[in-house]
Amino acid sequence: MASATAYLEQGSAAYWRANLALFLGGWVTFACLYSTQPVLPALTAEFGVAPALASLSVSLTTATLAVTMLLAASLSDTWGRKPVMAASLVASGTLALLTAFSPDFHTLLALRTLQGVALAGFSAIAMTYVAEEIAPHGLGLAMGIFISGNVLGGMSGRLTVGLIADVAGWRGALGVLGAAGLLGGLAFWRLLPPSAHFAARPFVGRGLLGALAVPLRDPGLRCLYAIGFLLMGGFVTLYNYLGYQLMAPPYSLSQAAIGWVFLSYLAGAFSSTVMGRWADRVGRRKVLWTGAAIMLAGAALTLAASLPLKIAGVVVFTFGFFAAHSIASSWVGRRALTHRAQASALYLFFYYMGSSVAGPVGGLFWSGLGWPGVVGLIAGALLGALALAARLAAIPPVLLATGAAAPSPER
Repeated sequence: MASATAYLEQGSAAYWRANLALFLGGWVTFACLYSTQPVLPALTAEFGVAPALASLSVSLTTATLAVTMLLAASLSDTWGRKPVMAASLVASGTLALLTAFSPDFHTLLALRTLQGVALAGFSAIAMTYVAEEIAPHGLGLAMGIFISGNVLGGMSGRLTVGLIADVAGWRGALGVLGAAGLLGGLAFWRLLPPSAHFAARPFVGRGLLGALAVPLRDPGLRCLYAIGFLLMGGFVTLYNYLGYQLMAPPYSLSQAAIGWVFLSYLAGAFSSTVMGRWADRVGRRKVLWTGAAIMLAGAALTLAASLPLKIAGVVVFTFGFFAAHSIASSWVGRRALTHRAQASALYLFFYYMGSSVAGPVGGLFWSGLGWPGVVGLIAGALLGALALAARLAAIPPVLLATGAAAPSPER
């Protein structure tokens, strides 16, 4: 068993190597995961598929990621944290590079499906590595750096693809991103210190379903899972079909111009911090409801004919999404008194399945009803999330052990 001195202490060279590696891993994961989202109109044009079918290049990836994540953490208990994460990133970068050479749409979808499987190996394990290897007083900074890599990967990946696609087409854009992802995966492999607090144990699949069933018995967690499903469904639907509208008259924007819209993610990076601090003061229940309401207001604002107002609506919508998602996801770990790993895995499962289901459905609304239909679908999802948030507020909080004379209620 490793001693306490083997933890990665804040300020040490190994600590900063680990943080840089995890930042790169988060960047690669979220840059690759949504890499085809900015070029959906280009896929529609080249392969002659409807927008709903083009969106499968995003939805199939998130669906296989969601399912595989439920197994990946258990596999890492047997094979090790670093080997699984490094192989995941190298494989996903390689697959992203191969998508640029897809001869037809079916091949593209097959590669994107495999990419979802590969990406699960990092997404399911990274936070476990942080918790096991980083000294407790350095955890806050480490998690902040890791999450910033996720946000910047999601934003810069989409922005880069949009800008390059305007010059070199969607194939050139995905090729550049895939090469960057492959290099990032190799750098991760070299930089990340090996696990010092990991002990391999045999994979036991028998108890997996039983462990996953425990969090589902709690009505509060079920509400949070459904809220994550609806929030992510609305978020991905807006970004999937925004490009179609902005490329059409009267806006007729270029692919590069649309790529800049993804700078709206900066509002999300800001909101998750600000609203998290507010939640510490007034409680999660109020802030979760507020975040969903802000999303609804932002979605309504995108109905404006004025382009500046429409973009402002996207920024407001993004601000609300990251606020609500950060509260809901952190609340899961707070509420789950046992089986916390499984509880968090289930939240991510429903979260990504929301993207997978709502994405293609949103395409049907776009084709049949245009942008007002897309916003109507999003509004329906958000009204459902608000109803669940109201229901959650009525569910008694669990009692959390604090080490004091009496436990404190979950807020």
